[in-house]
Amino acid sequence: MRDLPWPARVYLIALIGAVTGLIGWGAVAPGGPDLAGNYDVLLVLMLLFLVCESMPTLLTVEHFAVSVSFSAALAAVVLIGPEGAALVGLTAMLSVRPGLPLVKRVFNGAQFAICGYAAGVVYVWLGGAIGVPEVHAFDDLIAPYVGATAVFVPLNILLTLAMVRLATRVRPAGMPLGGLTQFLLSYFGYGTFGLLVAGLWATIQSISAVLVLVPLFVARWAFGQYHAQQRSYDATIAALCQAVETKDYYTRGHCTRVSLASGMIAEEIGMGTERMRAIRYAGMLHDVGKLGVPTKVLQKDGPLTEEEFAAIQLHPMRGLEIVQGIDFLDEAFAGIMHHHERHDGKGYPMGLAGDEIPEFARVIAVADAFDSMTSDRSYRGARPVSVAVEELRKGAGSQFDPVMVAAFVRALEREPWQPPRRLDPPPPDAAETLTKDHDDPTMPIQVVTGQ
Repeated sequence: MRDLPWPARVYLIALIGAVTGLIGWGAVAPGGPDLAGNYDVLLVLMLLFLVCESMPTLLTVEHFAVSVSFSAALAAVVLIGPEGAALVGLTAMLSVRPGLPLVKRVFNGAQFAICGYAAGVVYVWLGGAIGVPEVHAFDDLIAPYVGATAVFVPLNILLTLAMVRLATRVRPAGMPLGGLTQFLLSYFGYGTFGLLVAGLWATIQSISAVLVLVPLFVARWAFGQYHAQQRSYDATIAALCQAVETKDYYTRGHCTRVSLASGMIAEEIGMGTERMRAIRYAGMLHDVGKLGVPTKVLQKDGPLTEEEFAAIQLHPMRGLEIVQGIDFLDEAFAGIMHHHERHDGKGYPMGLAGDEIPEFARVIAVADAFDSMTSDRSYRGARPVSVAVEELRKGAGSQFDPVMVAAFVRALEREPWQPPRRLDPPPPDAAETLTKDHDDPTMPIQVVTGQ
């Protein structure tokens, strides 16, 4: 608790207070639920919830996981009402998941309890009957149950993202959750298992919970497969980036930082979740074509011959050739291919201008130049962020899209940039001549003819 920032502590205490008030009110309010008479139902659902909650699936967001335990809380909404659903959700505090800190257990229990109670209230408000459903009346439960699920799932996500935001300063819009629409639809789909438990209870009672464990764990496996797929994507991208950065000791981490800056711009201009993921990939891979450029050309100090400059100009096309078989990159291909085009049409490889340049490429061009200026290079130290921003403004309308420059400046005002740490001198086997960075707009490439 002491490790949490004070806003997160206040938020957690407020949740705990809300849960205490809701459950306390339910216990003393006249006409409240007969939980004592349904202790067997309550215990079975709490056990089902606990089993699922103790075996969650990790997502791509650090320290963030998801489980299908909420299905048991939704079943409790039907079988024992709002207060029962709150108690089932509170079971998350007893999770036996290894390494889960007490403060996270308390938060999970509190937010699940609030979600369960809110869903139960909506269920009753929509006319849903509490108790083991009659077979002939089962159809009448579907609409109220859908309403309860439509409250539980978004509330669960919002409460969790609020805590992540307060505790880690990570902006929810920037969290790499992948296809948010697909994620939400899956979440809603798994919520139907709660209705299945309630329906089966009318015939086989507590055994229904055991039967439902099978599809619940299939659902957990599906979540795990999604996570594994994302990890394989990220590993593929990281391997390609590492190969590029071995060409120059001073570009270590450049791809990652361009990806981060591109994501900041994309968020500022309102890109959707899928496109934000794609542009992060594009930022990571924007220089992959340098694998096809001779190292002596990339590291050459001084003017380039026309042939050498042509090799540099071809690196975006080489990059497209390298990654074109990676189908999950989607729109990222355009960013890789055209990130050296200029707003005035004087860039390469195709001399596109203005809106002819794909949006991804216009974003990456700004991010790429900014990181090049704010990073150490063999021929100079990193420039201050303020100086780099001024250079971007000078180039707006000629080299860079003014809209993207303005968006990046706003993003930096909201979320200050953390420049990379200063590099130590390179090891002897990585020593290089004083070379210029072809992405640095303050160090234009010089070309000599007739050689």
